[in-house]
Amino acid sequence: MSAPESSDPTVTGILPVVADLPADAPPEAHAEAAGLVYVSDDEPGIRRVKRGRGFSYVRDDGTVLEGEGRERCQALAIPPAWTDVWICEDERGHLQATGVDDAGRKQHRYHPRWRAVRDATKFHRMQAFSEALPRIRAAVDRDLRKRRLCRERVLALVVALLDETLIRIGSREPDDEGGAIGLTTLACDHVDVHGDRVHFTFPGKSGQEQDLEVRHPRLARQLLRCEEIPGQRLFAWQDADEWRHVDSGEVNDYLREIAGDELTAKDFRTWGGTVVAADTLRRLGAPADEREADANVLAAVDAAAERLGNTRAVCRASYLDPRVPKAYRFGHFDAAWDDDPDEVDGLSPAERAVQRLVDLELPPSQDLASTDD
Repeated sequence: MSAPESSDPTVTGILPVVADLPADAPPEAHAEAAGLVYVSDDEPGIRRVKRGRGFSYVRDDGTVLEGEGRERCQALAIPPAWTDVWICEDERGHLQATGVDDAGRKQHRYHPRWRAVRDATKFHRMQAFSEALPRIRAAVDRDLRKRRLCRERVLALVVALLDETLIRIGSREPDDEGGAIGLTTLACDHVDVHGDRVHFTFPGKSGQEQDLEVRHPRLARQLLRCEEIPGQRLFAWQDADEWRHVDSGEVNDYLREIAGDELTAKDFRTWGGTVVAADTLRRLGAPADEREADANVLAAVDAAAERLGNTRAVCRASYLDPRVPKAYRFGHFDAAWDDDPDEVDGLSPAERAVQRLVDLELPPSQDLASTDD
């Protein structure tokens, strides 16, 4: 690979590379930051062809790959069951291979640096997010006091629920995600309000049923108002005589307005998962040795995954800022916590600790989560 040293495939090593990328930077910019080329499987590539008990790898011009080219294709570890396999000609392509699995679903193999830079972009924003969070909460509190179900009030309610529940924000239309529901695409029959308790049940990603309950008198009252809105969607705001449904783009616009920064709804889940993991590590205490550290980090990942409704692998890769478990392993964790049990400046004790932890500059190390799933 000819990519620069700064594009190390670990998230920690790539953080400085993406420091200046805005939240809405295009994917081409992410690829360039990682020393990669943004590609598409619509471009000419390498085909995998069944030959006896194995496979041959054939370029678009009919050339059969041998030597290093063949070894590179084999190193991608594409499952034998995949059909219609496409492999990128360029080893620097952000997308290295695609294919169709035995369930008929299209699958992708990405370059390690692409995964790292995409994850690092969201992790690098955690410090800015922690600084903006008190402003966001203050603005949400203000807008929830508005009398009409205007744009600001309804969007404030969505953000308050996002902050409280960590439910995925959702696509503009459920059909965009195979029927998976997110916060902005909730219908009235996905929510049941009883007194100060709110019960959510809806289909999430990969067909997993999401079932969670929160106890919050203010949000319960606000949701009862939304259930009176005409139509099936739960969230809509009144514009003169017309009701406008809320979508994820509007929520992100509102966040930029009240935060004064390039933050998105997805940052709440990354922040929330990291805070849950940090709080779990705090309760488990300092590890006696590396083996106990591994076990405790996995327990923290599992706690965050359960809270977010994700698998361990997805949570560890995408929703846990690696600086938190790294600080835990290196002995910098306990110093980030203070003795005040109450909220200070709009942040809980665990949130204040995470704010300090994501601001630490620690030396590079081995993979932070070396224990297998």
